[in-house]
Amino acid sequence: MQPNRRWIQLLLIVLSIPLGSHAAQAEQLIRVGGDHNYPPYEFLNEQGQPDGYNTELTRAIAEVMGFEVEISLGTWDVMRRRLELGEIDVLQGMVHSEDRNRVYEFSPPHAIINQSIFARKGDARINTLAEMEGKSVIVQEGGIMHDYLLQQKVGARLVLVETHASALRLLASGQHDYALVANLPGLYLGRELELSNIVPVGKPFGALNYGYSVTKDNPELLAQFSEGLAILKNTGRQQAIYDKWLGPLEKSGLPWKKIGQGAAIASALLMLVLGAIMTWNRTLSRQVARRTEELKLQQQQLIQADKMTSLGILVSGVAHEINNPSSLLLLNLPVMKEVHQDLEEILEAHYQANGDFDLGGLRYSRMRDEIPAMLDDMLTGTQRIRRIVDDLRDFARQGTPDLNESVDLNEVVATAIRLVDNTIRNSTNHFSVSYGQKLPRFRGNAQRIEQVVINLIVNACQALESPEKGITLKTRYRPEKQQLRLEVIDQGCGIEPDQLSRLSDPFYTTKREQGGTGLGLSVSSSIINDHGGTLVFDSEPDQGTSAILYLPATYRALIK
Repeated sequence: MQPNRRWIQLLLIVLSIPLGSHAAQAEQLIRVGGDHNYPPYEFLNEQGQPDGYNTELTRAIAEVMGFEVEISLGTWDVMRRRLELGEIDVLQGMVHSEDRNRVYEFSPPHAIINQSIFARKGDARINTLAEMEGKSVIVQEGGIMHDYLLQQKVGARLVLVETHASALRLLASGQHDYALVANLPGLYLGRELELSNIVPVGKPFGALNYGYSVTKDNPELLAQFSEGLAILKNTGRQQAIYDKWLGPLEKSGLPWKKIGQGAAIASALLMLVLGAIMTWNRTLSRQVARRTEELKLQQQQLIQADKMTSLGILVSGVAHEINNPSSLLLLNLPVMKEVHQDLEEILEAHYQANGDFDLGGLRYSRMRDEIPAMLDDMLTGTQRIRRIVDDLRDFARQGTPDLNESVDLNEVVATAIRLVDNTIRNSTNHFSVSYGQKLPRFRGNAQRIEQVVINLIVNACQALESPEKGITLKTRYRPEKQQLRLEVIDQGCGIEPDQLSRLSDPFYTTKREQGGTGLGLSVSSSIINDHGGTLVFDSEPDQGTSAILYLPATYRALIK
């Protein structure tokens, strides 16, 4: 009887304790973690307090959802382990990936992250991950690029650091080859730390979603953050926070943004005109094919139509209008550079005497190093416009049938690539060229070979099923046969074996629904035959196609 009485007393004491209020307080306090040096998203400010876009967004969500948060920032790899051990409840910013999705739950993204490869000024650009094989690459330990490089097995030597700032400092000091960091934090830290000798040299990665993450066993908490985020987006408050922290960096962009915008508009109009001309050209080609039975006459008409209608009319109507403003820029920009050089001593003297001041909306201490680079970039862009217009004019000019020109194959390939650069960039993210060294010249007509190369590149672009598939061009010399070789390799849909032998047949095409006439490769084969060369194809379905062009290097060309 006595033990029963003690149990009843203990039960009464437990029931009298106000557990509800303490439990409610515990439930309302949510422990939030993040990276202590990932500006402008999250970082510790000068007072040692959490700050940045993620931090302000988290506090706004807590406010609208009615709970308390405790934000602690630290080393990223440590914060990930703390989340997995349950020492914190949620990370306020993590990049989504398929591998991470097996371990964590993610909210809808509140930002988009672009990753960039940074290198020292003067280093070559990086177009594919394969180019990093054997290189020494700095990445943040536990970051998305660390995970990605381990998964892809790129073959690079990884150097692990705690923060993006550490990665950029190491690179700027002359150590290692590249650093992989998020684009905005990299640009932000580069300016804040005044690391003027490093620049982004490649973005071979797609845009990545960035949002809140929890462990798989905590979906209820993630639902609260997702709901709060949705409220902030609908009320416009999330956009205001985003513009406050990230807007200035995104709006700064290139120093010549207005010129870029004008060029984009001009390019769009140019593409519309070119599209209309190409449509008309295909119609004309079909009419010519129906009205004549002689293949040689058809080929000659197509060559003329392709040059004089597709590009001749375009160049005659546009080249003059483009060259006039380009000439003004080429004339005035060097003058502007000399003016700036004359003003440098005056501005520097004013700076030394009176301190920092605003120049063009920015502090002079930053602008004095940026202005020469801005002027050089504008001059380089203008020279590129002039070069492209000259290439178009040369291609459209009606050439003679004489095949006695001394032609450099590498120059012909480079010109063809410039002319179809937009088609290449719209078709693939992985385009590479390998030029043979000290190639002999050959006798022929540069414009006609240029037309063949353009046709092969365009066909390769059209064969790709996604931008992740690649195209490779190679030029080589075969001394044992005194032959020049050009190979165009694509990772496209491939060609069935029974169709390979018909590729050069007139009017044979697999793209009839897209307006193909089936005469492009027939014309190309005829041009190569006129030059004493051969055009062969090798292909496997779903594996890609290789088009190989052989041209004879004559004795007269070899001794030049």
